[in-house]
Amino acid sequence: MKKLFQKSVSIILLFAVNQFSFGQKISSMKGTVTDGKLPVEFVDVILKNANDSTKTANYTVTDASGNFSLENIAEGQYKLYFKLIGFKTIIKKIQFTGSPVSAGTIVLQNDTNLLNTVVVNSQKKQIQKTDEGFIFNAASSISQSGGTATDMLKNIPTVAVDAEGSITLRGKSPLILINGKNSAITNMDQIAASSIESIEIISSPTAKYDANAESGIINIKLKKNNQSGMNGAMALGSGFGAKERINSSVLLNHKTEKWNFGLGYDNRFAGRTKKIKADRTNYFIDDEHLIQQNRSDQRTEGLQNLKLNIDFSPNERNSFSFEALGNTESQDNDETLFTQVNTSTNSFFSNTRRHSLELERSKAGELAFNYDRKFSDDRKNLNASLTSSFNKHKENTNIDTYNYDEYQQQINDASLQRTHNYEHENISNAILNYTFPAAEKSIVETGYKGTFRFFNSDFESSDKVNGEYVINPLSSNSFDFNEQINAVYGLLNSFIGEKENPKWKYNLGLRAENVSNTGATKNNRDRFNNDYLKLFPSASLQWNLASNEFVKIGYSKRINRPDLDDLNPFIDITDALNPHGGNPYLKPEIIHIAEISYLKNWSAYSFSANAFYRNAADAIRQYAELYDNGVILLQPRNIGTTVTYGLETIFSLKPISFYDANISLTAFQQNINASNLAQDVVSSAFSLYGKIINNFVPWKGGKLQLIGNYNSALATPQGKRIPIYNIDMGFQQKLGKGNARLGLVVTDVFNTLKSGYKNNTLLFSSNRTNKSDTRALMVTFAYTFKSDFKEKMLENQFSTE
Repeated sequence: MKKLFQKSVSIILLFAVNQFSFGQKISSMKGTVTDGKLPVEFVDVILKNANDSTKTANYTVTDASGNFSLENIAEGQYKLYFKLIGFKTIIKKIQFTGSPVSAGTIVLQNDTNLLNTVVVNSQKKQIQKTDEGFIFNAASSISQSGGTATDMLKNIPTVAVDAEGSITLRGKSPLILINGKNSAITNMDQIAASSIESIEIISSPTAKYDANAESGIINIKLKKNNQSGMNGAMALGSGFGAKERINSSVLLNHKTEKWNFGLGYDNRFAGRTKKIKADRTNYFIDDEHLIQQNRSDQRTEGLQNLKLNIDFSPNERNSFSFEALGNTESQDNDETLFTQVNTSTNSFFSNTRRHSLELERSKAGELAFNYDRKFSDDRKNLNASLTSSFNKHKENTNIDTYNYDEYQQQINDASLQRTHNYEHENISNAILNYTFPAAEKSIVETGYKGTFRFFNSDFESSDKVNGEYVINPLSSNSFDFNEQINAVYGLLNSFIGEKENPKWKYNLGLRAENVSNTGATKNNRDRFNNDYLKLFPSASLQWNLASNEFVKIGYSKRINRPDLDDLNPFIDITDALNPHGGNPYLKPEIIHIAEISYLKNWSAYSFSANAFYRNAADAIRQYAELYDNGVILLQPRNIGTTVTYGLETIFSLKPISFYDANISLTAFQQNINASNLAQDVVSSAFSLYGKIINNFVPWKGGKLQLIGNYNSALATPQGKRIPIYNIDMGFQQKLGKGNARLGLVVTDVFNTLKSGYKNNTLLFSSNRTNKSDTRALMVTFAYTFKSDFKEKMLENQFSTE
């Protein structure tokens, strides 16, 4: 595998050098588009021949920083168009003579007289490349209408999501942010897909970002309308999997010259089912030797979100914003678990039926205040924000256990239990960022971030004795956790060469994080205290072979702090033979990461590759420990070290006008050295993630999307997770003048999506498979409107777009 890795890197470098050595000198152009305050993303930049405006000579769109680049331009006179819905079109005459041309900064002006029919004709690239990763346009993912953020992440290049909703980048859980900030809304099923504007994948974060991002960062940006006047949209969807599903959303927005008010609401209600099959062999236990389990779940879930935003810009240099999010979630889960246990001679030992009625209720909210200050020098910027979010979660469970003999006759009365787990979490952030020029070719970014977290969990277990429930003090407890993270950073960005076409770009950064946390249970059985200061350097060097091609190398040191689920010591006993819980004594992982990247853009194609190496000490992994009574306890442990190296690629193409695709592939070798465990269970595996997104435009106003996913087996300390694969399909048709749309979605078309694992140790072997009702059909209807549409109709002024 090392030889394969070395060969892959060599091929990338040779290909890059070849392109640089034999490329011809061509005309090109770069520039930046703003609205006078902030960069503007997704602006159509169209180059047309000055003598024939019907023919497009070149085309691109601006990225998240408002930047654009045009390549392969022949000498001559042209007209350059800048178009975006909500802004007036700008036209510039350009003369190309064979040398690179700078368009400078283009400032767009709001167009308050824009027709609503034009709104739906706005085009956005599905993927926008950035210096640190890429941005995925959520509106392009029509195959996940009516789903959640988890569903949408399944269809994003380089992101792997298993059937249970576990999200990974390069084999590890990423840091997930909401609107660029840490949030108490950590369950991605709490966010409806209809409320997402875009998802940013930051695979190579610098010192500017939280160090707690071993495999990268996923930043989910929620919708905010910036169009002038009164705007609105509504959507309604209905369908079924094993049971019925329904969702709806409403967005309203009103923007004036200085104010912007937005209000959004969405919901999702669904019935779900799940089947679980498991078997285990305990090699050195004679009685509880062979265990077979079958579980059936019937679940009803509901989700509602409310969002408010108020923006105020008194002048061109100052802007203030306030955002409020509200979320409620409910789940009623009816579980039935059958367990058959045989001895080592395959004789009957026990048979039980365990029925659980689990009722979950969650409430989450978030408040955010932001201030942004611009200066006459556009390289200078000041940004400050304060956010606070909370999550209250209640889970009440009634458990009935029935015992049977080998003839399926009930033995004694049922054992009755009930539990509750009440959790309250609050996360607050204070952020200050300041950017300023240090020299003509250098910019310094510096700032502070404070993260303050409080968490309380109260767990109570009761047994019914003589008609009354009596609290079991041995399995009841409460857990309090407090944490402060104070971080400061400095980052130098510089270049060598011309400003518009630098030959080299580099950055050097250092982040210091001081972490102080305490945790304790009510009975003081578990108590810990941590206080440490750590430094996290980062550096990268980018060699621009051409304006559309570069090679980049980088290094960073990061940390993986255990999350609250990992630290919470309470044991979930829903499955008495396979309980699971947290470990309050976990230490953080320390990771060193080295990367080399290559990017090349053509007019109809683009290719990027990222080779990475990751070495983690005190790696945190789930570990199953077998007890003498046949019970296996699953807990996270610091197992030892892990070494991961691999290659990540994205290939985008648009060979013909009615078809485009994105193909991503992530392949990596993972070696696990579990030297910290009592038993040496070293494991290694080669893993492969593949994804292809196909977009077809069969006729005017229609769009068909087919998405295929494949995730190979992933190594664990004691075995492997099973491979998963599925295909999703979506179709959308514009209706009338384009302000209405009808959509059809089929998820997991062939019903192949499932998850599970296979473990094989000296003491036991086990297999487990989970299968949810992932195949579902949804029909959605969406409509958009704008208040000045009626006035424009009366004036009979129609756009030719």
